[in-house]
Amino acid sequence: MALVQDEFVYRGRTVSAEDIAFIGQLIADHPGLSRRRLSAKLCAAWNWVQANGQPRDMVARSLMLELHRAGHIQLPERRCCPPNNAIRHQAPASQSVAAKAVPLEYSLAQLGQLEICQVRRTLAERLFDSFLEEHHYLGYTRPVGEHLKYLIFTRGQPIAALAWSSAPRHLKPRDRFIGWSGPQRRAHLHLLAYNCRFLIAPWVKVPHLASHLLSRVASQIAADWQSLYQHPVWLLETFIDPERFRGTCYKAANWIYLGLTTGRGKDDQTHQPNRSLKQLWVYPVRADFRRQLGVPDHGFTP
Repeated sequence: MALVQDEFVYRGRTVSAEDIAFIGQLIADHPGLSRRRLSAKLCAAWNWVQANGQPRDMVARSLMLELHRAGHIQLPERRCCPPNNAIRHQAPASQSVAAKAVPLEYSLAQLGQLEICQVRRTLAERLFDSFLEEHHYLGYTRPVGEHLKYLIFTRGQPIAALAWSSAPRHLKPRDRFIGWSGPQRRAHLHLLAYNCRFLIAPWVKVPHLASHLLSRVASQIAADWQSLYQHPVWLLETFIDPERFRGTCYKAANWIYLGLTTGRGKDDQTHQPNRSLKQLWVYPVRADFRRQLGVPDHGFTP
């Protein structure tokens, strides 16, 4: 980690040379504490919390580790190596519903009532994970950061799933569309949600179902995010691989196409494309989304 002048920004917080000295003194004052307990003390000292009031313990621990590796502080020896939860959750136990599924080929009106269930932190979450792992072409990977999971049921069976996660930090077309500055983006990025998975079961053949579900979920996601994380989301976004899809359902649901990604990925250090280009689409949850994101509202035209 190279310091820029006397301070740098880490996960939305400005860290100064005085802050680094404070961390070093914190470690010196508590020589018997583990890295985990030191990060908890740092969160308490800085009042470094998430929007829901929970300490940003993992972020603090990551910052301390970066400073340790750069030689700015000296952490105590690691006492244990806990399992990597991201890896552990990548392959959910199978709860296949395909064997019991009844093929559905109807019009949207004939399909009947749809039950849209947010299943994050519920007993149905494992079913969601297994459903994606079995039927989505990318499989299941646990979403990053704050996230919601929706299962859609009809006629007693799940027929679709949508996963939403924290938004990528830097997307030039999106940031230009919003019109926010670097500090505004860092302060309000948590108010965006990224649609990282969308699946309609292969045995479901219902025209216009995909765009209908996108619209239905968009109408309730702000309240659902508020319920789980104590803050809403005001802009939705997604990537579409143009080699596989045309984005028809997003266009039909009034999403806005902003252009292609750079193909470099979020952790790029080479500034050279290393993956296929994706289309970037966004959907404002409300017309004054820019004002909600800390940017003077210049009006919005879909």
